[in-house]
Amino acid sequence: MEKRTKAYKIILSGGGTGGHIYPAVAIANELKLRFPKAKFLFVGAKDRMEMEKVPQAGYAIKGLWISGLQRSLSVKNLMFPFKLISSLYNAYKIILKFKPDVAIGTGGFASGPLLQMANLKSVPTLIQEQNSYPGITNKLLGKRANRICVAYSGLERFFPKNKIQLTGNPVRQDLLDISSKVNEAKKFFNLKKDKKTVLVLGGSLGAKAINELIEKELDYFKSNNIQVVWQCGKLYQERFEKYSKVEDVQVHTFLNRMDLAYAAADIIISRAGASSVSELCIVGKPVVFVPSPYVAEDHQTKNAEAVSTKNAAILISQKELDNRFEVQFSELINSEEKQQLLSRNIKELALVNATKDIVNEVEKLLK
Repeated sequence: MEKRTKAYKIILSGGGTGGHIYPAVAIANELKLRFPKAKFLFVGAKDRMEMEKVPQAGYAIKGLWISGLQRSLSVKNLMFPFKLISSLYNAYKIILKFKPDVAIGTGGFASGPLLQMANLKSVPTLIQEQNSYPGITNKLLGKRANRICVAYSGLERFFPKNKIQLTGNPVRQDLLDISSKVNEAKKFFNLKKDKKTVLVLGGSLGAKAINELIEKELDYFKSNNIQVVWQCGKLYQERFEKYSKVEDVQVHTFLNRMDLAYAAADIIISRAGASSVSELCIVGKPVVFVPSPYVAEDHQTKNAEAVSTKNAAILISQKELDNRFEVQFSELINSEEKQQLLSRNIKELALVNATKDIVNEVEKLLK
């Protein structure tokens, strides 16, 4: 009990995308429940979304001047050495001043310098790797981290086996029982009960290729008696919102009730970011993954392959959409057996207690 009342100092870093920020906040929230007197500090990259999202979640954050290397030749890469030196120096100052008992990294530009300096000061470190194929930052950090929490099996290729714990990725708790929300979801989205519903997800900003695919296939969906709940994303609102006037099509910039969106869906078309894949395993609906080919290390393709190779989802690469989409989708929509098989198989991959399991590992590191 003495441990629970101790005022631990916990530092976390994760950002750049919601896929890094959300797990870090979920871990902090669970730690706060267990250790109400604990003090928390986040470290992010200046001008990235964590500088806004973390304070909204109720936590303090400090920003480092850091960004990733551009994959193409770019003037920005010339600044990288200066940014790295600056961020290492400032991360060291933050560690010296805050004196954390543990440092947690969930990925993103800032987690590299912060955890590197934590290691230098002998602060216990834990990294949470969301993807089936780690990025360069976590590969480097993994050599000195005390614990590595992963969402996929088989990562012994990249990390020391004795440090790895298979936990999964933190997900929204309101997704754990969507089967009880189907009627509520149909009413919320004003859906017809005699039609199959396809949910389209491209991430908060949107996915151009998926949006253009749905635009092209609207007649196909209509001829197959399908209604569409289409999340087009912030970048594409003006271009695609007009399609909400089409019968049985509704276009949303964002979906604030993701639990109800998942509950309403019969089939889901989605990108394959790590958090999305983890959520979709818990949701347990038939999924068609269209991974973004533009992310570092081609993470999304590898995430989708980790599921599709277990016959738990359909994977269509972006460049094959025109040739393969209607064939693959028709096979799925016309076979209840195939839908049930994919649902059953993807659900078997779900790790529902990820946040608690990660925090159990953090607790072991706290002195």
